[in-house]
Amino acid sequence: MTLLQNLAHWKSVFAAVFLLTALPAAAQAPQPSGPREGVPTVSGYMEVHLNKEQDLPAEADLHRFVLMVGHTFTDRLKFWSEIEVEHAFVEGAEESGEVAIEQAYVDLMLHRRFNLRAGMVLVPVGIVNERHEPPTFHGVERTFVDTVIVPTTWRDTGIGAFGDLGRGFSYRAFVVPGLDATGFTAEEGIKDGRQQGGHADASDPAVTGRLEYRHAGLTAGGSFWTGGSGFGLIRLDIETPTVTVGSLDARYRRGRHELRGQWSMVNIGGAGDLNRALQLQSGNSPNIASRLLGAYGEVATRVSPDAWQHEVVAFGRYELFDTQHKMPDGFLPLEELQRSAVVLGATYFPDPDVAFKFDVSREHNKSEGVRGPWRVNFGVGWWF
Repeated sequence: MTLLQNLAHWKSVFAAVFLLTALPAAAQAPQPSGPREGVPTVSGYMEVHLNKEQDLPAEADLHRFVLMVGHTFTDRLKFWSEIEVEHAFVEGAEESGEVAIEQAYVDLMLHRRFNLRAGMVLVPVGIVNERHEPPTFHGVERTFVDTVIVPTTWRDTGIGAFGDLGRGFSYRAFVVPGLDATGFTAEEGIKDGRQQGGHADASDPAVTGRLEYRHAGLTAGGSFWTGGSGFGLIRLDIETPTVTVGSLDARYRRGRHELRGQWSMVNIGGAGDLNRALQLQSGNSPNIASRLLGAYGEVATRVSPDAWQHEVVAFGRYELFDTQHKMPDGFLPLEELQRSAVVLGATYFPDPDVAFKFDVSREHNKSEGVRGPWRVNFGVGWWF
């Protein structure tokens, strides 16, 4: 059985499992909705940053302004959207900001255990990709792992199911278009292979999903993405590259203290042939790895006195983000891209939905000649 036949087989199994889960839903009443029917819901978030990287000038940036709009048609039918402006403005063909639709989907509520979602959806991999509002994570910038290994924000058009399985378990699962392997790089892995819903080639779809468990201050999850990525190389006589992403994460909070961690791995099948094919097109080998690895652990504690109404939280995080973890035969890793970082900082919450942030990070790598930079970051972010 070929690799594509295996993928098609597992997609069929995946669909059958969720259809079987849905069978008892028809006899059950839908869950009541939160917002009143016909009344739009408006929300959003912003973040402003001041960044200073070693040997570079300080940079001030209105990094993101996001407006979220929702609408409840009926108890069974709901809509949600998220429109983002990055870096303050977009002008002509110049390289400046970006306007993007990050979410725009309709939910059909059938049963607590099984509901349908269709539209522009977030890929449910990792922690930050689905919950990236600035007060929900420590540090001015998103983690290196959730930027380089899991390319947050990762979104695409898709259709799928979600529900609450009871006893603390819930799930989300979608079918989405695949990645474009011609955009893969040694430094940022699969990031530039995202199609992000704009005239996306859906000839080689992917399956993505997440199973999550919540109980007594603990949130733990496992997620995946698997699919083809070779439609951009259709004229070249090579095996279709495939991508599989696996991720495990956990968050635990008790009293003043909070722990958070994530492990993510990306496997690129046929990376050797992909490098050679892209070298024929451009003249340079992109040196794409067959395996990328990312992981981090973070500890945070509230250092403000109990008598204060506001909170001050100090945190520390260690990250590994190696985009050259395993190379295909005939290729050597670029050691400056086998990276890690230590991040130390603090967050001040004058309100639970407003965060003033500060951190210092120092990046390391395995190269003896290229030294990783240090960075100092200040930021403020809020949501409403």
